[in-house]
Amino acid sequence: MPSHARPLRRLGFLTIGLFDPADPAQGHEQTLRLIELGEQLGFDSAWVRHRHLQYGISSPVAVLAAATQRTRRIELGTAVVPVGWENPLRLAEDLATTDLLSGGRLNPGVSVGRPGHWDRVSGALYPDTAEAEDFGYERVRRLLGFLRGEQATDFSGVEGIEVYSDRVQPVSPGLADRLWYGGGSLRSARWAGEQGLSLLTSNVVRAEESEDFAEIQRSQIAAFRAHHPLGAGARVSQGLVVIPTDSATPEQRARYEEYVRARTPRTATPQGPARTMFARDLVGPSAAIAEQLNAHAGFREVDEVVFALPFTFGHEDYVQILTDIAAHLAPALGWKPTV
Repeated sequence: MPSHARPLRRLGFLTIGLFDPADPAQGHEQTLRLIELGEQLGFDSAWVRHRHLQYGISSPVAVLAAATQRTRRIELGTAVVPVGWENPLRLAEDLATTDLLSGGRLNPGVSVGRPGHWDRVSGALYPDTAEAEDFGYERVRRLLGFLRGEQATDFSGVEGIEVYSDRVQPVSPGLADRLWYGGGSLRSARWAGEQGLSLLTSNVVRAEESEDFAEIQRSQIAAFRAHHPLGAGARVSQGLVVIPTDSATPEQRARYEEYVRARTPRTATPQGPARTMFARDLVGPSAAIAEQLNAHAGFREVDEVVFALPFTFGHEDYVQILTDIAAHLAPALGWKPTV
């Protein structure tokens, strides 16, 4: 058993679902096949990123709805849906529908803030209401309320042959309890705890009290649990980029190592006015990665992970990485596959 303070209980992975604009169907199909592979390998969850006006998954709920019909056990999550792009009522309808299709396996992850490149997209996204839109926590609170069955309108009943509900339909019991918040600041961690949400941490944090990434993450997790009704029992997942090379070819290892080298300089100091800190990607044999993780102050506070797949690799690379995570890295961290 590793020295990890909390033995790894749940194993997940995250993909951005890149595609060639000349053949987007193939990219989406490969994402679905990765989710199927994850289930076959015993992963507990598969998560998809959210990208708008890019060559990645722009409609994660639709992709996961398709995945519900090709899997039976693995949980399905979004990491994360930026709700500034969404109408909370409509998103609640889509999430509940997909959760029902999955048999209660959906784990929606959300975040707040203005949509990226706001000055360039606001006219297309909110042509008449851009200045009036609220992109703060209230947008998530509205979503949470709709998922919990709070009243959406003052009308219900029969009108002609149509029957209306004053609450979002369909209702998927338990879905609100599986809502995650993706946060990288102390304020977000505290707020997520106060709302009773679960917390998705990643390889990005805000340097507020320190410039040590692991210590920053540990502090945020502590703040989250201190404000959560469940305290130490509140769910937190960590999402670092890990690239095990146990079964990689020499060419793959060289490419992976170069990828990490190119991204490492940004991890040295806080970046930009927001003082964003990035975690270093971990590449190498599973035993070496496990040793680094067990020494990581943030990782030592969690018992579930959503390891992020690198953005720009090929499908065969992702197959190798996922296989090595399930076969070598996760067992070295104390995880056992679901049977």
